[in-house]
This record gives sequence, structure tokens and C-alpha cells, in this order.
Amino acid sequence: QVQLVESGGGLVQPGGSLRLSCVVSGSISTFSAMAWYRQTPGKRRELVAGIIGGRVTHYADSVTGRFAISIDNAENSVHLQMNSLQPEDTAVYYCNYRYGSVWGTSWGPGTQVTVSS
Repeated sequence: QVQLVESGGGLVQPGGSLRLSCVVSGSISTFSAMAWYRQTPGKRRELVAGIIGGRVTHYADSVTGRFAISIDNAENSVHLQMNSLQPEDTAVYYCNYRYGSVWGTSWGPGTQVTVSS
């Protein structure tokens, strides 16, 4: 059973930055892809960023140019660098993995990001 533990969230002012981390049980190199999602009350969980094969990245239009996803194989972790944060980025952020062609179905606790003055 893969466990995901997100951290790094907090309260930040508009224009500020945060770096989220997600530690994954087992070896992260065995997964075909990693991704970050976010969810706001009343909305569906949305894909924010993904990294495939540890190399190819994809970003939601709303965050492109501001967010960057990366993997640290030695630490079995995936990170999300978030710059130029806006109030619309306020959400609980979650990570997930893909094993082969199958995405994980058990979500971690997530980490709260609040962007406010």
C-alpha cells in the first residue's frame, strides 16, 4: 500500500512563494508518473502539474509559468515550487502516483495553501 504525505503549505501573501513536498513510501522510481492536484470546497479536485517518466512535465493553464514540479529520487519525494501565488491558488494540495497505467486511488492528507493579505 503506497502512502503519500504532503507538507509545506501555509499562509502566504499574494506574490509570494511556497515549495510543497510529498514523500512517497517505497521507491518513487517505480512509478511512471507523479502529479499534484488541488481542491477547493465546492469544487472538483483539479490537476495542477504532472511529471511523466521523471522528465516530461505538464501544467494547468492557470499555473503555467508560475509552478514547477520536480522529483527527488534519493528522497522518494515529489515537489511543487509555487511562485507568484494568487488568492485563486488557495486550496488543499495533494500528490498522486501512477504505477504503469494505473493511478493511485488512496489520497494523502493534503497540505493547505492559503494566499491572502
